[in-house]
Amino acid sequence: MSSSLRHDDRAPVRAEEARDRVALRAFFRLVELWGLTMEEARVLLGRPSRATLYNWKAGKVRGLPHDTLARVSYLLGIHKALQILYADPALADGWLKRPNQAFGGQSALERLLAGDVADLAAVRAHLDAARGAWT
Repeated sequence: MSSSLRHDDRAPVRAEEARDRVALRAFFRLVELWGLTMEEARVLLGRPSRATLYNWKAGKVRGLPHDTLARVSYLLGIHKALQILYADPALADGWLKRPNQAFGGQSALERLLAGDVADLAAVRAHLDAARGAWT
């Protein structure tokens, strides 16, 4: 007896590829909004090779490393928190480049560009705490 519902082993792969493409499209939109260079983008993604970075930008994705997905997730969370905290999108997007006492006087972007995923987590946690204070 044949079932009309068959297990397709390719379906999870397609879903992961779609997720990766969406994540990278969102990331490169942030790069534009925040006025970042491609080198800054490369650092934020964990320093993939330049060829890999430009392939990802062109939509050529073959499975993102877990670390890269985590980094994109942190950055999207940072963007969302800024949009909640600041009614003016220009203020929200500019916040990253302004000096901040929470980061020892350096900008949040400088902290993010230290390159460690923990730095992304720290900026995200700072914004989440600020958002919590507003609720």
